[in-house]
Amino acid sequence: MKATFGAGCFWCVEHEFRKIKGVASTTVGYMGGRLENPTYEDVCTDTTGHAEVVQVEFDPSVISYGKILDVFWNCHDPTLLNRQGPDVGTQYRSVIFCHNRDQEQEAKRSKETLQNSGKFQRNIVTEILPAPEFYKAEEYHQQYYAKCGIV
Repeated sequence: MKATFGAGCFWCVEHEFRKIKGVASTTVGYMGGRLENPTYEDVCTDTTGHAEVVQVEFDPSVISYGKILDVFWNCHDPTLLNRQGPDVGTQYRSVIFCHNRDQEQEAKRSKETLQNSGKFQRNIVTEILPAPEFYKAEEYHQQYYAKCGIV
């Protein structure tokens, strides 16, 4: 099964998902913009409308989409608009791209539950949208932390 999330720099987000039992693979890339086949340099201009995302392939017999959502909510601050840490721009926005209606409904329930939990003092700004075309990022971005010896 596939799930796709934007939660800041895709290197950091990919690293978090790769640690989870039941995640078969991760691919970083770009979604939600106006330009076909964007490059990292294009997306970094903050003019294409794309978000840096991680596409997660997971085995639902090992981990549920709900648990995948929990990882997403816990790996970033979903109350920050267009930024995470030092990274600023719409390409770093918090977004869930849903691949089907079930994912959309579960994501909306999950967001509402988290908002009502009192965990955050500010409103959650995470977008929940239908998944558009996914553009795989350049190979040097894939599993970047492992390639650089950071993990």
